[in-house]
Amino acid sequence: MQKVLLFVDRMSTWIGQAFSWLIIVLTLHVSWEVFARYALDAPRAWAFDVMIMLYGTLFMMAGAYTLSKGGHVRGDVLYGFFRPRTQASIDLVLYIVFFIPGVVALAWAGYFYAAESWAINEHSTITYEGPPIYPFKTVIPVAGAVLLLQGMVEIVRCIICLKQGQWPSREQDVEEVDIGKLKEMVHVSDEDIQKLDEQATPKGPRP
Repeated sequence: MQKVLLFVDRMSTWIGQAFSWLIIVLTLHVSWEVFARYALDAPRAWAFDVMIMLYGTLFMMAGAYTLSKGGHVRGDVLYGFFRPRTQASIDLVLYIVFFIPGVVALAWAGYFYAAESWAINEHSTITYEGPPIYPFKTVIPVAGAVLLLQGMVEIVRCIICLKQGQWPSREQDVEEVDIGKLKEMVHVSDEDIQKLDEQATPKGPRP
């Protein structure tokens, strides 16, 4: 079972990391559009539509990745003090009552939303050169399906935690910098930092 859970974690991670490259594409696109608008006086009418679709795709396809890393916003004021079984109980109820119905509705409605867009060859109407938006709308059910799969994995983790009393392991990825660990790695203490500060601070009377 643990191998299956970690496999889905890795899949969500791969999808999130693959679509994260859209940040580079979006940055280059915006940068070129600003240059073309102000330096070349040649703005493109469809550029704004593409910006929206790139950002929306990045946002939606990162949902499962963020869930697999426990990165979604939650109220940790009290949650962090609870025992793992209590945390799992709360998460399980919230997943069943809110998450599953919401994501199923997203994937189900998104499928028909995208199918209709493909059927009518829908293009954006914001500008006169509106690009096709049916590929962008297809992202909705795909993102919903991947997010639903990761949500099922999280539900299984809740059940395992209720049985074993501790959370099962999950696929690790990028972590925030831990200052304490960083000091240990470079063998620097607070006293060393204080000495460096004293040496860098100029001495003598101020003018």
